[in-house]
Amino acid sequence: MKIAVIGAGTIGLSWATLFAAHGHDVRISDPRPDLAEALGELIGRVHIAESVTEAVRDADVVQENGPERVEFKRDLFARLVAEAPEHALLFSSSSAIPSSEFTRDIDASRVLIGHPFNPPHVMPLVEVVPNPRTKEETIGKAVEFYRSLGRVPVVERKEVPGFVGNRLQNALQREAIHLVQEGVVDPAGLDEVVLNSLGLRWAAVGPFLGSHLGGGPGGYRHLTTHIGASMHRMTLGRPDPSPEATERVIEAVEKAYGGREYTDLAADRDRRQFAILAARQQGDEE
Repeated sequence: MKIAVIGAGTIGLSWATLFAAHGHDVRISDPRPDLAEALGELIGRVHIAESVTEAVRDADVVQENGPERVEFKRDLFARLVAEAPEHALLFSSSSAIPSSEFTRDIDASRVLIGHPFNPPHVMPLVEVVPNPRTKEETIGKAVEFYRSLGRVPVVERKEVPGFVGNRLQNALQREAIHLVQEGVVDPAGLDEVVLNSLGLRWAAVGPFLGSHLGGGPGGYRHLTTHIGASMHRMTLGRPDPSPEATERVIEAVEKAYGGREYTDLAADRDRRQFAILAARQQGDEE
């Protein structure tokens, strides 16, 4: 397939890596002056387009990864609808903005959100979020396309800002910030708590199945009936959004992890995530 990647930031480059690894003809467009340098080893497998028009001219799929601004995406998708072939699927990697917010004045029938978790060449999830005018045919083709890349597409039938994954992530992050601000734990300690409990469990089962199993033979009903009331009495914190309080959290995170280069930390993360995925696959096969 011919795939246009619009935007060569962290997400766009990761998508390009995945598309190229599956043998697709990938063209990437971004105004950044160091695009060739940013592509690195992808040069030769991914072609630089001089413009958005050139990138999408013959595309079967367009994956947009531009700034998280409604105005930018509104202008860009108007161009994509006008300039990409009529059969082309138009996907946005938007992290929080539903596509109905930037497609009000254009044909949105082949537009939807294809939101990955970073980095998409490692993480399997793709949230497939149609807008009310997206054709069912487009949804089906999106699911088929992402599955062909070894991803796990999950169709979400109602638009909400942030979709599902980022809303869950934001809820946990808010409480994490609150706990650090209150001096309950430092950032490294909180990460250890998650790594050795929730993160480990959720890598094997999701929150609902984990709770269902936590209820023993009585399942989720037993858990909710016997423990639910005490859990509901727990009041979650509200992090202090002031610049001073935010700066203290930033400094605490930098103290915990600022001694290592970003590339080293990211490489360790990806290595561990690949190992977890391999272990899950082995567990599924046994």
